[in-house]
Amino acid sequence: MKFVDEATIDIAAGNGGAGCVSFRREKFIPFGGPNGGDGGRGGSVYAMADRNINTLIDYRYARRHEAKNGEPGRGSDQFGAAADDIVLRMPVGTIVSDAETGEVLVELLEHEVKVLLAKGGDGGFGNLHFKTSTNRSPRQKTPGWPGEAKKLKLELRVLADVGLLGMPNAGKSTLIAAISNARPKIADYPFTTLHPNLGVVRVGPERSFVVADVPGLIEGASEGAGLGHQFLRHLQRTRLLLHVVDMAPFDDAVDPVKQARAIVAELKKYDPKLHAKPRWLVLNKLDMVPEDERDARVKDFVKRYRWKGPVFAISALAREGLQPMVEAIWHHVAAEQRDKPLPDLRFDTPIGDV
Repeated sequence: MKFVDEATIDIAAGNGGAGCVSFRREKFIPFGGPNGGDGGRGGSVYAMADRNINTLIDYRYARRHEAKNGEPGRGSDQFGAAADDIVLRMPVGTIVSDAETGEVLVELLEHEVKVLLAKGGDGGFGNLHFKTSTNRSPRQKTPGWPGEAKKLKLELRVLADVGLLGMPNAGKSTLIAAISNARPKIADYPFTTLHPNLGVVRVGPERSFVVADVPGLIEGASEGAGLGHQFLRHLQRTRLLLHVVDMAPFDDAVDPVKQARAIVAELKKYDPKLHAKPRWLVLNKLDMVPEDERDARVKDFVKRYRWKGPVFAISALAREGLQPMVEAIWHHVAAEQRDKPLPDLRFDTPIGDV
């Protein structure tokens, strides 16, 4: 399935049904009085988060979503039937915003959260509604109220605890495959990863976290080089970034320190808040470095890069050094969850069980 993380749709709630002017007419009842019923309510449009959906592809091709109008009122005290609501199921992590103003309407962060996007119009009043002791044969009625119509922008940002950041071919896909249940495409050419991949890392009973792997970032991405910044939004909800560095590039002229600095510079251009997130260094592909040179190469990199944060020297392919890194990540994520839990959103508009 094609991964789609942006879409623009038009939604329209149903109009309310018109009220009815009617009078009771039966044999031997010359003054039966008004019996015109009210119109029915128009259908509303709701959004619901669904963890079984992982892309917005359904809204790339179906861009117009309309609820039905309410039925008009009828005589004999019959009210019009209300129209059915429609529910648009979206992936967990979807941001729904107004396409014209840019205002964020809702963020769907929990499974089966149901949020009202467009309210259906109320039904109009029939003449039965206007009957009083002094106005016994009213001929007034009102039309149904129109339903809301909006143009919405949908943007998917995956929910993950840890995000992998690095150049193409740094070994991010191999790493997520080694530590989680994800099975991304792995090959020996750049930009093998074309869309984000999620994997659940099981550390122990009731001890797990989610890792996100996004396509590689290269120098000049802010100007559109490579795949640009289009997938970095998926790292904005993470609690920790793992900066994966290739310690054994194919070209000896390539300096890993220069590449690492270029990645950080592009990250800062994209979003200073994302740049300020906790970030750890993961020095990968040490299995391709002679064993007697590994410690020296790691120390040289850390010294020239002037890094003072956590560093993990690993080989994702040979699965060396992964367990201490996974344990450290889990402890960090668990501490972050206790201190700064993800926002538990509540809304003033009618919603389902949260």
